Amino acid sequence: MIFIAILVGCIVGALLGMNAPIIPYTLSKYLAISIVAALDSVFGGISSVVKENFDLKIFVTGFFGNAILSILLTYLGEKLNVDIYLAAIVVFVGRMFVNLAIVRRYYVDKWTNRVKGLKQEKKEENK
Repeated sequence: MIFIAILVGCIVGALLGMNAPIIPYTLSKYLAISIVAALDSVFGGISSVVKENFDLKIFVTGFFGNAILSILLTYLGEKLNVDIYLAAIVVFVGRMFVNLAIVRRYYVDKWTNRVKGLKQEKKEENK
């Protein structure tokens, strides 16, 4: 179910993206870091659904909080002439990989248990 929502969101985003105006170069850093922060929250939400401890309040506050903090870090970095946003990208992308690994392990274990169950049923039928 959640994968259907992700797929629909990606398709809608791609269609809207083709018709959206071009973002000026001066704002592209802000958009990029906010997208990465939002994706980190989405992968964290998927991971918490898999672990069965999803909380909508935590997800929404994390979604907007991460995006706002990352934009503020990017702004501060521009004022100081330091690319602070790169550190935020490293952290967010690292967390995305960890959350993706959790989801992957969950589905690999689920698939493995299903295959073991089917093999066990076949053995019991053959006896």
